[in-house]
Amino acid sequence: MPVRVLLVDDEPLVRAGLRAVLEAQPDIEVAGEAADGAAVIPLVRQLRPDVVATDVRMPLLDGIEATRAVLRTVPDPPKILVVTTFENDEYVYEALRAGADGFLLKRARPAEIVHAVRLIAEGESLLFPASVRQLAAEYGDYGGNRAARAALARARLTEREGEVLRLMARGLSNAEIAARLVVGTETVKTHVSAVLAKLGARDRTQAVITAYESGFVAPG
Repeated sequence: MPVRVLLVDDEPLVRAGLRAVLEAQPDIEVAGEAADGAAVIPLVRQLRPDVVATDVRMPLLDGIEATRAVLRTVPDPPKILVVTTFENDEYVYEALRAGADGFLLKRARPAEIVHAVRLIAEGESLLFPASVRQLAAEYGDYGGNRAARAALARARLTEREGEVLRLMARGLSNAEIAARLVVGTETVKTHVSAVLAKLGARDRTQAVITAYESGFVAPG
């Protein structure tokens, strides 16, 4: 089945460009478009996309609030890919903290756009881990976020689970973690699922944000 994508941006040219790039791929389908975050929830419920690619800044409802709304109200919500003009932007980090699965620059090359959508849909690796580290270093409250520290304390991760979380924060995929730890991929998947469940994180990105903000992993 193709990956179904909902495009959300107030610039028609941006949506047209993304549509052209994505629909050129046999495994990706653009399910629909919206010009503002306010239209996201009804379209998600109607179209059931796998990925929502949304701009951060829009007139009525921005990508951060749209992300929060989708995750709060939609059962089994889609992955959220934030599409932004600026990489080192506090809005991007706030979107990640709100629950977005990753971000993509509007100036990205077609191959990078396609790769980002596929990676977000698969959910087995962190998108642009170096950039996430940079954002966490600049805008995150490293070691000072009480909620993150409490989540980590409650999690009581085993030594191996902590090792897996650190490798996740470095952006390693399940296969790469398996090779590093000399274990099977299914074993890594089990550890990753345990880490997410214990931290109360919906995906790898949220787990990594918690790791940074609790001080468990240094963002530098």
